[in-house]
Amino acid sequence: MKLKRAVKLNKYHFDVLVIGSGLAGLYAALSSAEWGKVAIVTKSTLEESNTYWAQGGVAAALHKDDSPDFHFKDTIIAGRGLCDETSVRILVNEGVERTRELIAMGMKFDMVNGELAQGLEGGHSKRRVIHAGGDATGIKIVNFLIDRVTKNKNITVFENTLVYELLSVEESCYGAYAYRFGLNDDITFFAKATIVAAGGASGIFRRTTNPHTSTGDGIALAYNAGAQLCDMEFIQFHPSAFYSDTGYTFLISEAVRGEGAYLYNHKGERFMPSYHENAELAPRDVVAKAIFNEMRKAVKPYVLLKLDHLDAEYIKTRFSHIAEEAKKFEIDITKDPVPISPAAHYMIGGVRSGYEAETNIKRLFVCGEVASTGVHGANRLASNSLLECIVFGKRAADSALNIEKEYVDFSKYVEQRKFKIDDTKEEIFTKYKNEIADLMTMGTGIVREEKSLSAILKRLDEIKTENDFEETEYYTRKLESLLIVAFAITRSALQREESRGSHFREDFPDENPHWHRRIILQIDNEPKLFSINFNIYNLPNSDEDGNKPDNCR
Repeated sequence: MKLKRAVKLNKYHFDVLVIGSGLAGLYAALSSAEWGKVAIVTKSTLEESNTYWAQGGVAAALHKDDSPDFHFKDTIIAGRGLCDETSVRILVNEGVERTRELIAMGMKFDMVNGELAQGLEGGHSKRRVIHAGGDATGIKIVNFLIDRVTKNKNITVFENTLVYELLSVEESCYGAYAYRFGLNDDITFFAKATIVAAGGASGIFRRTTNPHTSTGDGIALAYNAGAQLCDMEFIQFHPSAFYSDTGYTFLISEAVRGEGAYLYNHKGERFMPSYHENAELAPRDVVAKAIFNEMRKAVKPYVLLKLDHLDAEYIKTRFSHIAEEAKKFEIDITKDPVPISPAAHYMIGGVRSGYEAETNIKRLFVCGEVASTGVHGANRLASNSLLECIVFGKRAADSALNIEKEYVDFSKYVEQRKFKIDDTKEEIFTKYKNEIADLMTMGTGIVREEKSLSAILKRLDEIKTENDFEETEYYTRKLESLLIVAFAITRSALQREESRGSHFREDFPDENPHWHRRIILQIDNEPKLFSINFNIYNLPNSDEDGNKPDNCR
């Protein structure tokens, strides 16, 4: 048996420990570094995150014809009655300020005639999505922030370092245990505040737009430490991911439809006008379900996206990355129909957090896709995710600064840990990982029902009993993390007996007022429910000046 053992035991002390290197983590780290020593820990590299591959952009009401009130209304409508009104107000108002700060820091967004270029995406009543490098917004923002992070003397970066357990004692978090690959280092991080910004979990599905690292590690970490999870049933499937016979896929931005692309079925019919008044610009959940229906009717694994009626030169410039990727399959997006089908894209639920990015565990904060802030409700409005990262990343940093100042004797909380990687477990882990991916894709995908959800829960429980879990072994931890996330998604999906937003139950196809509430999960506790006291239709029809948003509905 080939066994790799850690040979070093290291202890580090920081004011703030940031777990994750996407936009939320980078922004939280930079904000925290203004007053303290910060560690950024990522299990891969700084570049490997969902943010890096984000194409659309940042949604913010920056234009004179737009307003946070319009943005608020669009977000609430997309969220199907489960948005937290206060969280949304924070997002749309502070989002304007945070975006302007990002620009003031030197971030270059695309310009047209001396003004910010603003795209239109599904669910938005205004052009408010700013982008960089056409469809390379994520890459541009991450590279911009990485440059600032690496030059900041108050920030230390630990790449290729796996955080496998939070140092949680008596409902407080004092840091984390970690293992650094390659160097075989066992590390204990002590921190006055810990910010988890480790991304989402859509990578546990077979067909996904996420990098392979997006498997919900941060969610499992927080859950094992006693943090509450919320809204785990809501997985957003991006309507337009490239389809290929090989299984290879890449994201085709919502902005493509925002610029006028149409969806066609295999009969040559443009079908979205029959599903929603806004056709291709309907909210993502509507478009994804419509595509699913058309695929099922045609018994085909994809539908077609057409751009041949649009200006070819503009399309090649605006969506240069997409055009290059499609060219690898001998498809010219300005002329040829593009095969697309939905793929798991964004985790709306996650670790439950308050308005200051706090969790129910003292000194533990969350931001970005790993967090359940209540902003997105049952369905995320396009391009609100990057905005959420900077708004609540800043709030997490401010909360870390404001925690009560008290002396902490870290030594009494820590245990010596020796982490290991048992290569003999890799094959069995890969087998279970693939099985879980298939289970989740088939049973907790776009369309769900009781029989398949119950069967998944049973099989997940069997997988758990079939394995001996070692607390400090790599493949054990990875499998345990996958099971926690899969259980949480499936159990919540089974409990919510209605269809709302990105959660569609074929056996309960309608929204049910009884389910105008959210599901909370916590280790060693039964699920809890809490109500949302907000009427989705009780919205202003105009701003203070009486200007109505476009496509007001």
